[in-house]
Amino acid sequence: MQDRAGREPITARRVTQLVVSCLVLAVGVAMLLLAALGSDGYSTLVNGLSIALDLPFAVVNLVVALAFVALAWSRGLPPGLGTVVQPVVVGVAVNALLATFEEPDGLAVRVVLLLVAFPVLAVGVAGYLASGAGAGPTEAAALAFDPPAPFRWSYSVVQGGGALVGWLLGAAIGPGTVLVIVLLGPFVDLLAARVPLLDIQASGRRQAGDGCHDRA
Repeated sequence: MQDRAGREPITARRVTQLVVSCLVLAVGVAMLLLAALGSDGYSTLVNGLSIALDLPFAVVNLVVALAFVALAWSRGLPPGLGTVVQPVVVGVAVNALLATFEEPDGLAVRVVLLLVAFPVLAVGVAGYLASGAGAGPTEAAALAFDPPAPFRWSYSVVQGGGALVGWLLGAAIGPGTVLVIVLLGPFVDLLAARVPLLDIQASGRRQAGDGCHDRA
């Protein structure tokens, strides 16, 4: 049975999948940051705005997150439990991991961290979206345009646009930024197509599509 918004009821299994997937995502984000070879496009956008406006990163992050969620809502994808749980769980877990591990000195180790981070990030993103509990800011902005654009491309556009704006405002980018833009969306789609538990077509993406069709 679904609620009036077209969402299935939140169950213990879905909440567990949401939280566990967010923890997996946090490990991937921490690995990406420890590699220090470029962050994701969303973080680059926030960092660039923080530099240009001379405002704390946390303040800008909150404003940008709300703007992305509002954009998705205007496109028919309302926020849900995952919209709140994802940034909170990932933020707390990443802070704890960064406080525990130090950035490696060797370039080879950093490159390995960067490469391993991608499948971990993809599993985390696909897993939490497949819980159908609602999307975090970046994924919500991408899902809001699927349809008409497939998630693998709309996600790349969101990440790429964020990286470009952030870079123009003074934030640093690197090979990790490019890899996130080019590979992460398609990698998430590939996992979703091959692993039933990670099938965002049957959960988060369907909700985005239903919302868009309802408006028509």
